[in-house]
Amino acid sequence: MVSSKTTKRKPAKKSLVIVESPAKAKTIEKYLGRNYKVLASKGHVRDLPKSRMGVDIEHDYEPTYISIRGKGDTIKELKKEAKKAKRVYLAADPDREGEAIAWHVAHLLDLDLNDNNRVVFNEITKDAVKESFKSPRSVDMKLVDAQQARRVLDRLVGYSISPILWQKVKKGLSAGRVQSVALKLVIDREKAINNFKPEEYWSIPTHFQSGTKKKDIFEAAFYGVNDKKKELKSQTDVQQVLQKLDQKADFTVAKVVKKERKRYPSAPFTTSSLQQEANRKLNFKTRKTMMLAQQLYEGINLGSRQGSVGLITYMRTDSTRIASVAKHEASQFLHDEYGERYAATKIKKTKNPEGAQDAHEAIRPTSVKRTPESLKKVLTRDQFRLYTLIWNRFLASEMTPAVLDTMTVTIEQNQVQFRANGSKIKFDGFLKLYKDDKKTKDNWLPDLTAGQSVKMVDTNPEQHFTQPPARYTEASLVKALEVNGVGRPSTYAPTIDTIQRRYYVKLNGRSFEPTELGEIVDDLIEKYFPDIVNMDFTAHLEDELDGIEAGKEKWTKVVDEYYQPFSKELKDADEKIEKLQIKDEPAGMNCDICGAPMVIKLGRYGKFYACSRFPDCRNTKAIIKEIGVTCPKCGEGQVVERKSKKNRIFYGCSRYPECDFVDWDKPINRNCPKDGHYLVEKKVKGGRQVICPNGDYQEEIQK
Repeated sequence: MVSSKTTKRKPAKKSLVIVESPAKAKTIEKYLGRNYKVLASKGHVRDLPKSRMGVDIEHDYEPTYISIRGKGDTIKELKKEAKKAKRVYLAADPDREGEAIAWHVAHLLDLDLNDNNRVVFNEITKDAVKESFKSPRSVDMKLVDAQQARRVLDRLVGYSISPILWQKVKKGLSAGRVQSVALKLVIDREKAINNFKPEEYWSIPTHFQSGTKKKDIFEAAFYGVNDKKKELKSQTDVQQVLQKLDQKADFTVAKVVKKERKRYPSAPFTTSSLQQEANRKLNFKTRKTMMLAQQLYEGINLGSRQGSVGLITYMRTDSTRIASVAKHEASQFLHDEYGERYAATKIKKTKNPEGAQDAHEAIRPTSVKRTPESLKKVLTRDQFRLYTLIWNRFLASEMTPAVLDTMTVTIEQNQVQFRANGSKIKFDGFLKLYKDDKKTKDNWLPDLTAGQSVKMVDTNPEQHFTQPPARYTEASLVKALEVNGVGRPSTYAPTIDTIQRRYYVKLNGRSFEPTELGEIVDDLIEKYFPDIVNMDFTAHLEDELDGIEAGKEKWTKVVDEYYQPFSKELKDADEKIEKLQIKDEPAGMNCDICGAPMVIKLGRYGKFYACSRFPDCRNTKAIIKEIGVTCPKCGEGQVVERKSKKNRIFYGCSRYPECDFVDWDKPINRNCPKDGHYLVEKKVKGGRQVICPNGDYQEEIQK
């Protein structure tokens, strides 16, 4: 008789997939099924040591990598799971930094770099993820070397210049390749503003009437004399023009030009254009934009039926290319939702920015069928706003152009010409979905014909002065870095964050202003390390890094070509830079603890009051700006200007916390004539307006 013993089956081994973030891990594990286990490395697992240079300059710039402090448990878990896994896949982000993370993980887990264990996908959707696992490849050492070159160069520059700044200026300062160029851009713009000399010029806006009705009145501006454009530089020039005119006599319509013009939609977002547009339209800081985009890319839980889904493609890209399957889906959606008139019929060829790597598609929704409105309940307010911007921009890029009727009219008397321009939207096209920064409001002129007589209603010469260049905002600074070829999309957010944290620049409203500390650092770097802030030199280095990625350059050679001249500048700077003494300014008041004079010191986060007997007396106070208004709540304190954690200006009582008066708008020394409540000055479009926060009283806008 045969005994029937039941043998216990061993559970089948699972394949281990290692990604960067826990959110991404959950999404991908759901797509791959039960034969896979997905873990997160939680970013980098190895890096250069913080306590020393970590680069052996004498031996071909050999970097010394160590496990990052605090990552011990994560590394231990990865090693444990890798040992019992059937196979290990490395699925870090699809860029240089992601490739380097995969390489570091492979080193820690002792994986064979020749194995086809690297998977990449541009979007976290079920089809894209499953497809990527059909064709894994080996770790691309060209990408790793390009990232290593950047990391080593940044370490050589930062860990060489920073100690000099600590020694010669003050502790806590830093310098870097891209951040030094960004700082220089802000400071050069400030110099241009300070050196700007306004020039006077005049205009002669004039109203004409072609008929008897109100709608027949239109505005034209002085153009020139004898068909030649003339600039009006003074009031004398204006008088000479007006003397030629008989304002009571008729004017003649000399020429009418009517044209049909097309306005084409912008390309879908790259990292840089997304950062710029989110700053302009949503007032998002660059870092916030990238954080929200990362969340949308890694996956949002859409509910029990769908689970976690990646809503946009990879957000670090400099390409405007779109996959044909996405174009087809967009075209079908536009036909169904808006009609065939709105769906572009020709395949548009988008031109990538010069120097673009074109490794990934543009930033787009993974499916246009997931409309912003359908996702509103599962997204946070800011996620929804950013997703809407991305969705609208992508879909608009696949729509037909807007068609505008334009009209240019030349009006003449005694060889003096005025011109009027009008336009109206004939067909809205992509503007139905996405409003660009250009004016789209109809401004149509009366129906005029050449030879027709018109009458002058009034003329009002206006004096103007040329304006200095505007300070950089986050959006325009990102654009300047991109135009000059400095850095790459992934570096803009941390660069802008660094120059603010170091207090080299500060935000005044939405514009950057350099600080005294920033000017000192920039002056030293420009004088002793000119190549660091030379934009052509820095842009050339980016090209060299691209060359490493393409396999045309050896990374150690690129680093050496950069470091050798830099090391000579370093030695020269160490010898020649004298220690700078940042002198304390008298504060004009005494310490309320020990009675000694107070001084104004420059700290890491700006200026502050401190006792001159420091360190014996450690009394410090924040510098606050009084606005000359007595607190309307307690009547004892002064209203002072303060800043919130997000750097937004608000107004409060100097006696806080005894008095908790606070207002976002600036109080003024007048009360409302209706109810006696204090009035405030509020920023509005076109200027400022005095209003009563307690009622409907308001005064005219002050431009």
